[in-house]
Order: sequence, then structure tokens, then C-alpha cells
Amino acid sequence: MATTSVTGAVSTPTEWVERRGRRLAFRSVGTGTPLVLCTRFRGNLDSWDPAFLDALAARGFRVITFDYSGLGLSTGPRSYALTALADDALDLIDALGLDRVVLGGWSLGGLAAQVFLVTHPQRVSHAVLIGSGPPGPTVKSPEPLFFETASHAENSFEDEVILFFEPASPASVEAARASAARIAARTTDRSVPVPADWAVAHMASRPAGPIFPAEAVLAALRTTTVPILHVGGDHDVSFPVENWYALSGQLPTVQLVTFPRAGHGPQHQFPVAAAAHIAAFVAEAR
Repeated sequence: MATTSVTGAVSTPTEWVERRGRRLAFRSVGTGTPLVLCTRFRGNLDSWDPAFLDALAARGFRVITFDYSGLGLSTGPRSYALTALADDALDLIDALGLDRVVLGGWSLGGLAAQVFLVTHPQRVSHAVLIGSGPPGPTVKSPEPLFFETASHAENSFEDEVILFFEPASPASVEAARASAARIAARTTDRSVPVPADWAVAHMASRPAGPIFPAEAVLAALRTTTVPILHVGGDHDVSFPVENWYALSGQLPTVQLVTFPRAGHGPQHQFPVAAAAHIAAFVAEAR
């Protein structure tokens, strides 16, 4: 049985569980309420800001991050099909002997978390979506700059500012530098980058794309009793937060937190504040 780490996110070791003929790589930080985080497009174990993970751990969570099948340090067939990503999360949760968890997801991971919520609602106490898209029709499309930048073979620091922060805000750019330095502080036992050509081939021409069963998810979110929190930035080039607000009144358990002068990765720009919002949400929303 895998152990529970009590070290900080920069130094917590990578562990593995065996499930259905593959090994899923994961890391665990802190003790307490299990919070499983599904990562973003082209993301791996090292795409999360350690300050965000540590801030969550300090608020009573056991924070579990992982690499999807066939990506990073995990083995098995790789796929960006949302059902496959949701299956990865379920297999990890089962292998760790967890019953109900707080399920989180960033960007693509937020879409996978919504699919998981629809298919396994009894396993989710709360859902936390970060910089992700809602189901149903959208009122604002992603910016072409997102597709152009996200398709680069390697993303420079300037690319990451465009993708995850607010380039027009000096404070956001400075936060991007600080976040990049924290992520780079882990120098050993790092994950493996997602192959760029494989990932780019899966990019959709619109948010969610045809792989997201929007109608089924929208119907489920209209009736679910599971509390849902979306944490976003006011200028998300990938999944505009305006699309969540357009569904106001239709999704009875959804709460929205939007950070000003922030982009697609608000939890990296405001790691402590984002963790505080999540902790308060889990403590109060029933």
C-alpha cells in the first residue's frame, strides 16, 4: 500500500500504484481530507505550483497529483479521451483505498473531473474546477492566441505568461516568474514532458471539442447535489470564465471565484488565496 507523504511538494517522492495492467505515478502531500487533482493539457506531475499544493496541505488536505496513463511517469496506453482520464482518476482512488474524495481538475483536467462527477457521483464529496470550461453553449470563444501558443513544441516563459497569466499586468508577469522558480525548485525525481506532437494532434478547434459530452454533463450539473467550485481568472485565453457566468441560475450547486488581472492558471498566481477559497468551500458547502 502506498504511503502518505508529510513532506513539502518540492521534495515529496513519486510513488506508483498498479491497476489494470499499468502503473500510475502519483505524489501525495499532507494529511487529511483527500483531494485528487487532474492535471491540464500537456501537464504532468511537475506542472503544479508547489506553493499551491503546500497551501492546500496546510489547510488539512491530503493533496494527490498524478500522471495520466502513458504520460509522464505512468505506463499504459495514452489518451486524452475524457472517459480515459476519468478512469485514471478512479483507478488511482480505488488503488489508494479511498472512498469519497474532493475531486479537482485544472483545464482539461476540469473537463475530466466533470465527466467523473457524472459517472461516479457517489465517489465525489466536492468538485473543484480550475480554469476549466462549463458544459453547454458558450458565449465567448477561446482566443486564437491560445491555440497558436499551446501548439508550440516547447513553451518558453513568455508562452507560459500568455497561457496561464495576464501579460498586460506587471504584477501577473512577476507572479509568473515566482511560480516558474518554485516549479523549477524540484531538480530530481521529475516527471517526463508530454510529447508535444502527440498532444497538439489532440487540440480541439473550440473549448471542450467533440470529446466533451456537453449535453449529458449539463443535464447532470443541473440536478446534482454535489457542491462545485470553479476558480478562474478574468482573462482566460483558453476557457473564458464568462461562459460559467452565462449559466448562472441553471447550475444550483456551482460557486464561482474569479481573480482579477489573472489568466488560465489563477492558482499559480494566487496560490495561498486560491487554496484558502477551496478550503472554505469544502468546509462550508454541503
